[in-house]
Parts: sequence; C-alpha cells; structure tokens
Amino acid sequence: MKNLKRMLYLKFARMNKQSPSVPVPSIISENTQVKGDIISNGIIHIDGRVEGDVTCDELVIGIKGAVIGSVNVTNLHLYGVLQGKATVDKLFVSKTAKLLGDATHNSIAIEPGAYIDGHCMRAGAPIPAEQSKPDLMITDASKNKK
Repeated sequence: MKNLKRMLYLKFARMNKQSPSVPVPSIISENTQVKGDIISNGIIHIDGRVEGDVTCDELVIGIKGAVIGSVNVTNLHLYGVLQGKATVDKLFVSKTAKLLGDATHNSIAIEPGAYIDGHCMRAGAPIPAEQSKPDLMITDASKNKK
C-alpha cells in the first residue's frame, strides 16, 4: 500500500510540473546498476546498485538498494546497504539497513536492529557528555591532606 501511494504521488507530481514546490526524485530502480558518480541538487531514491560517489540534497537508499562509495548529502534515509563513507547533516538508519563504514553527521536516528560496522561521529559540535565532565585538576587543599 505504501508503494502504491508513493507511485501515485510521483505520477501526480510529474503531471503537475507547474508547481515548483513538489520535488520529483530521481529514481534508480531495482534492476539498474550505475558505475560512476552521481551529482544532483534534488532528491535521489536508489533501489538498484550504485558503485561510485553520490552528492545530492536528499538520498533514500531503499531496502533493495546499495551504494558502494562515498555519500555527501544533507539528508540520508538508509533502508538498504551503504558501504563507504557518509557525510550528512541528518542521518536515519532503519532496522533493515547495513552501514559498512564511517558516518559523520549532525543528527542521527538509529532503529533497533540496524547493522553498523564503522564509526558514527558527530560533525563539528563538541560531544555533550564531554562538556559535563568534572574538572579533574588537583587543588592545593587536596595535596595538603597527605
């Protein structure tokens, strides 16, 4: 049912091209394999296989989708396989996903059951847990107690 709604939405969006507020994603379907880099200013939905780097605003890697290479996007919704480095602003990793590599992000959401083999690192901002650590400096008062 979800796929039917999405298909109807995409068909409606293509018919109604006068409205610039309805973004139509580029779709790489299940039986398609791309070897090379992809660059876009819009949305890309991958259900096939891409061997190369992907740069875009929003990337959806579907359940049957796979990207082998680096990803540099604003929003990443991972349901399939990503093997490589990801640099994203917002990262969502589904329970069906496999992330094999390092991800640098500003915000992240991981569903229980997701497979991650690599590091997830927050970009730029200091780690909140590190900010709240007490200062471990030895004072003169504690030295005099000995």
